[in-house]
Order: sequence, then structure tokens, then C-alpha cells
Amino acid sequence: MELKQQAKQLAAENIIVDAHLDLLKDLHYQRSQGQNKVFETDYLEDFKRGGVNVVVSSIFVDDEYVPDMALRVALDQVSCLYQELEESPGIIALCKNFKDIKMAIEQEKVAILLSFEGVEPLLNDLHLLQIFYELGVRLIGMTWSRQNYAADGSRFLVEKRGREGGITEFGAKILDFAANKGMLIDLSHINDTGFWDILNLYQGPLIASHSNSRKLNDIPRNLSDDMIKAIAKTGGVIGINAISIVAAPSDDNIGLHSLVDHIEHVAQLVGPEHVGFGFDLCKKISAIYDSPLAHKMERKPFDILDDYSDIHDLLEIMIARGFSDEDIKKICGANFLRVFEKVFRR
Repeated sequence: MELKQQAKQLAAENIIVDAHLDLLKDLHYQRSQGQNKVFETDYLEDFKRGGVNVVVSSIFVDDEYVPDMALRVALDQVSCLYQELEESPGIIALCKNFKDIKMAIEQEKVAILLSFEGVEPLLNDLHLLQIFYELGVRLIGMTWSRQNYAADGSRFLVEKRGREGGITEFGAKILDFAANKGMLIDLSHINDTGFWDILNLYQGPLIASHSNSRKLNDIPRNLSDDMIKAIAKTGGVIGINAISIVAAPSDDNIGLHSLVDHIEHVAQLVGPEHVGFGFDLCKKISAIYDSPLAHKMERKPFDILDDYSDIHDLLEIMIARGFSDEDIKKICGANFLRVFEKVFRR
């Protein structure tokens, strides 16, 4: 069978999970401009072309709203998703457990899971986490690339500051809450000290939803080989990030092959059972939001995948590199689904 045809067939036959997308931020912005049915209008066809069945949508609050407006912005973002659910009931489904995910897939809806990308909306009030749990949040990334009451994030830029911190007392309480409720901890964006603190404080599968290999691109946002091995030892998964500055040390000769390099590295190091997709596609967000952070960076970040249909080309490269159909099935989504089934028990 021709590689291109084989890749398209594998994309069609297998469940594809994207473990990180800033969907809520875009819904929030567009709905504030008077748009409705944003997912149905702007995302649905792209998901169909790529064969994406499940997406983890982050709750992310920009620096300008932290700390005073973080809770309001986060609740507004979740509210926007609930409005989208009412407007497009046959299109998308908010999933709070594994049964919900399976049902959404069977009904050919896009399954959406909610995640914190930084717990700034909680400030230092653990009771608020119960509210977000009831609203459907099932994954917790303790930090974005900044510090909060729970932990310290990895930085994109070198900044003048004191000693980095690890997981605080408040952060440890969040970990306990997550363990009791069946919530999944996401290690992307955490600093090294916090990473190892979580490994010591939390029992259960851990993921890094959108992080790559530090061996291939030596930046704090990525994972060392020891970190990758530690995640794999918990039964967890690393989702490969498609943002240029995370995927490669320079923009020279960067492309889909760069992502396959990371997939291959993780698979060779710990096995194909511990790698997946966490593309972090930001093109839509970048079109509407002029990030102050991006202006400070030497390299302007961009998406290596133009859209989800590029998954077919990505799989084609993986096939050419020797990944088996079973390996590709695991990496496309089965690995993340395995973890979701184990953790989302309620």
C-alpha cells in the first residue's frame, strides 16, 4: 500500500487524541466579539480532516489578568464552552469520566476534556478546586511558565530572580485532592524542582501533555531523559509539542520530521506506549492575540503543523521511519486513552 494511503487509513481507523489545545481562550475571545457556534464554524472541519476525536482544552489566563481577574476569566472561559455545548449538542461533548469519552466517540462527537494550564484561578483557595471539578475540570497543570501559590514554572526567558521553588504546601494539597477525586496531573511547564517534587508526592500515572525531549532541544520547557523515564515508570505519556521553539533549537530545516525525531527518541528510550500527541496549535490564538512574551523572544514561535490534516503527513513519516501500525495506534491516542481510563474513574 502506498505510504500516503496507509497514513490516511491509519488516521481514519484509530482514535486520535490531542492532549493540549488552547480552545477555550479562542472561544472566549470570539464569543466576546459576538460570535456563536465557534467550534462548529472554525474547528469542526479541521478536526474531521485530521481525524481528531478527543482534545484536552486548557484553561489559561494571560499575565494581564493575574492575579485579580484570574478566577473571573477562567469561569468566563468555561461558561463559553457550556454555551457552545448548548448551541452544538450533536457536535461536541464535555467529558467528565472515561465513560463519557467512549460515548462521545461512539456518537461521533468531539470529546472535550478540561485542564488547568496553571492554577492561578484558585489563588490559594482549595475550595475553588471543588467548583472547577464540578464544572468538569479533570486535568491539572500546576503552572504555566510563571510562579503561583502552588509551584514554580519553567521559564521561556532568562529573568532576574531569586532561587526557584518547588511544590508548596498549597500545591501538595492540590495533589492530594487530585488523587482523591481521580484527576490527572500534567507536568508540562513545571520547573525541574517541582517536577521531582510531584514524582515524590503523587502516586499514579503522570503526563506531560505538551513537552518534548531536552536531548533534542535543550530548553527548560522540555524533558530530560531521566524525566521521560520517570513519567514512563508511572505508566504515563508524553505528548509531543508542535510549536517551533519547543520542537527544535533553530528554525533551519524544521518540519514535521522534527516532531517525528522527538516521537522516535521517546519511543526508543521508554517504548511507544509512553508517547502521544499534544500539539499545542496556536495559530488561531496568535491571529487574535499579540503576545508580549513572543515579542521578547529571539525566535517568533509558529505551528509546525499547519492544521490537523497534517497529521496524515506526520503519520506517513512515522511509517517510513519504521513505526508499526500498532505503534501508531498507541501514539495516535490509545496511550492517552489508557491513562484516562485508569485515572478518570468517576
